[in-house]
Amino acid sequence: MSPTLSYHEKIAVLDLGTDENRFSPTFLDEVNAHLDAALAEGAQGLVTTASGKFYSNGLDLDWLGANGDQAQWYVGRVQALLARMLALPLPTAAALPGHAFGAGSMLAMAHDFRVMRADRGFFCFPEVDIRIPFTKGMAALIQAKLTPQAAVASMTTGRRYGGTDAQVAGIVDATAGEGAVTSAAVDLLLPLGGKDQGTLGAIKQTMFADAIAALIDVT
Repeated sequence: MSPTLSYHEKIAVLDLGTDENRFSPTFLDEVNAHLDAALAEGAQGLVTTASGKFYSNGLDLDWLGANGDQAQWYVGRVQALLARMLALPLPTAAALPGHAFGAGSMLAMAHDFRVMRADRGFFCFPEVDIRIPFTKGMAALIQAKLTPQAAVASMTTGRRYGGTDAQVAGIVDATAGEGAVTSAAVDLLLPLGGKDQGTLGAIKQTMFADAIAALIDVT
């Protein structure tokens, strides 16, 4: 299933899909189109979630393996989405009903807040175990959001965090039960609606200027 956009009151809910929701070029196009629509339609917040076992498994390694000559272009596309989410001029929350791995976890990190299912699913940066070092931009993104201790623990070990442990580490802000993750994320954003987009966007651009610059620079 392709990503879909719906609304709960004035909060846009972007469902990434029902499968592993890997970042194929088509997937990236669809997500960016939905972000364009949410901004154009006056959304006062954005929740991303998913309908299956995975929030997202991140990079589309099959596509990348078949299109190695476009690797730099592809990484640039992925990191552009992360940078866009990091500075999106809306309150944002990632609702994680299932596994978030690699770049999928980084997409969640690029949101303002994260809500994870308490009893199922893992949050993981597996790069150390799959022998794919973090780019400077990806590392900067994670380190902009986590304490130094949590960054070291999550980035250098490949640890799979369940919801409760992720909350203790400050990786996610809250946990919720089965079927309640998206509604909990929406409830988190509803009181934040009505912020001036220009001001909020400028604040995020300043807060995360170093990470955004590193994400945009893929040379």
